[in-house]
Amino acid sequence: MNPAKYLEIKNKIPSNVNILAVSKGFKSQEIKTIQNIGQNDFGESKVQEALEKQLTLKDNKQINWHFIGRIQSNKIRKIVQNFKYIHSVDSFEKLQKISNISREEKKIPLIMLQVKLSDDPTKGGFNPEFLIMKWREIQELKNISLNGLMTINPKGLSSKENSGLFKKCRALADSLQLPDCSMGMSGDWEEAIDAGSTWLRLGSLIFGGRS
Repeated sequence: MNPAKYLEIKNKIPSNVNILAVSKGFKSQEIKTIQNIGQNDFGESKVQEALEKQLTLKDNKQINWHFIGRIQSNKIRKIVQNFKYIHSVDSFEKLQKISNISREEKKIPLIMLQVKLSDDPTKGGFNPEFLIMKWREIQELKNISLNGLMTINPKGLSSKENSGLFKKCRALADSLQLPDCSMGMSGDWEEAIDAGSTWLRLGSLIFGGRS
């Protein structure tokens, strides 16, 4: 747990950039420690783990929960019911399902569409050309708020390569008139800010290593 590092980054980043504290794998008490110094946005990737923490922290009304993991179709209702933001929508089919369930649940989740900007078999996401082609259809879906794009760069890239992919994501978001880009993690957040990220997903930098 490194509150000092959190405050150092917080003071360094531009005012239009938000920190999403990636709390998956960390305890509710650790979330509380960081929340006490002003962090209200937390990212979880496993539904069951997140629901347990949400129950423990239910009195902390300022917390905004973000779902950042791979979305399983059978978990979509629980995600819609319990998360304000969904950062990892990686297909049109899942987006349609989120729209339908959100209508039934009378919710309007804030959506980041995951885009795949490099040939990495371990990552999912919309192909940029497909996203552009489908854009009109996507905009017609009800009960979702399309806020931005999310991307995860492959491991092992140079600083220059990371920057190049982040700039592609920002340019695509701008072309679709989307305000947000959820990009940059503990190892490449500075390049992400330079490229126009508005959400940094920081885990180990804030919480330390996972046990």
